[in-house]
Amino acid sequence: MSLSFLPRPMLRRGARSAAGGEPLAPVPLPDGDRRLAHMAASLLLAYPDEHAVRAAHEVRAAVGHLPPPVAERLTGLATALTDGDLAALQAAYVATFDLKRRCTLYLSYYAAGDTRRRGAALLRFAEAYRAVGWEVTRGELPDHLGSVLELSARADGDGARIVGALLTAHRDGIEVLRQALAAEGSPWVAAVEAVCLTLPPVDARTLERVAALVAEGPPAELVGLSGLPGLPGFGADDEGGAPPWT
Repeated sequence: MSLSFLPRPMLRRGARSAAGGEPLAPVPLPDGDRRLAHMAASLLLAYPDEHAVRAAHEVRAAVGHLPPPVAERLTGLATALTDGDLAALQAAYVATFDLKRRCTLYLSYYAAGDTRRRGAALLRFAEAYRAVGWEVTRGELPDHLGSVLELSARADGDGARIVGALLTAHRDGIEVLRQALAAEGSPWVAAVEAVCLTLPPVDARTLERVAALVAEGPPAELVGLSGLPGLPGFGADDEGGAPPWT
């Protein structure tokens, strides 16, 4: 890739982490680089087992040519995964993504919460996968951010536009996730920030929805979802009530 595609070093758009409510400014990326960034983020957001660590080595070797704001985040997280203590990383991953509802990787949860609308939202995700010509394997739910990013990396043409619309429709949830991970000081915020840098700017209406989600949390009805697989931390607690929005 020609260096002319990279931002000038003095600009470094989006290089500063937006730990508060200020969204990251997007970085222009050619389609191939956007797909590479999404695949890298998908791999880095997986549970940190030995397979994920091997993938992190490959990510670190592959993303160096991306614009610095994106490359630095992906390389930094990849290095943390390859050089860190695996048991500690696994414990941190579970404590973050499985036990903190504000940090869930399941995108439809932010919009639908524990309500009957969640099933319809999951169906729309599944239909989008089928329209692109792919399906989710390994029993994962189709709204998992890592799976959606892998789909974005593999889709092209009309498929890429479908997945792009899917990510845009859930931009508020992604922004809430980014802010929550930043507040936690989680190393995985780097992957979500890298994704945000590849997406269109956050508009005023999306910012309003983000603020409402941060303040109030998603809808909570707790009807008909307890039997869905792959939803750690989303059911009722031991006393029958909803877990706190944390």
